[in-house]
Amino acid sequence: MSEEKKIELNEDDERKTLTVFGPETEFDGVLEFSDDLIITGKFNGRIKATGNLEISKDSICTVEKMSARSIVISGSVSGNVEASERVEICNGGSVIGDIVTARLRIENNVNFEGQITMLDRIPEENLFASASAEYKQAMVLRTDIIE
Repeated sequence: MSEEKKIELNEDDERKTLTVFGPETEFDGVLEFSDDLIITGKFNGRIKATGNLEISKDSICTVEKMSARSIVISGSVSGNVEASERVEICNGGSVIGDIVTARLRIENNVNFEGQITMLDRIPEENLFASASAEYKQAMVLRTDIIE
């Protein structure tokens, strides 16, 4: 089951909708969206998005390719991942496939098999100059929303 969880304003004061595919949701096919999506169930197919994507713990995604602005992976992804801004693989996450992104963060206890291609884009934030708490805040999407 899919549910819209929250409407919020982004930096440009535009309305953004956060949609959650619940743990009982299984989706097969092509998914295109422009806002934010959290997958907590199973997905099989292709994802093409201009918004942010989060793959939650215990979720399983088998894709030919998933592309979004930013992608946070706590669950399992099999297939290629492409993000124009950043990819984050969280503790316990798994990616079997190639990653293309401008910024990459991989935590401890992660399973990754594939190649990484870094895009030629300089991050807006100097990752080495920011404090740890500021860095974490800048990198975390909305993992606490579904808990």
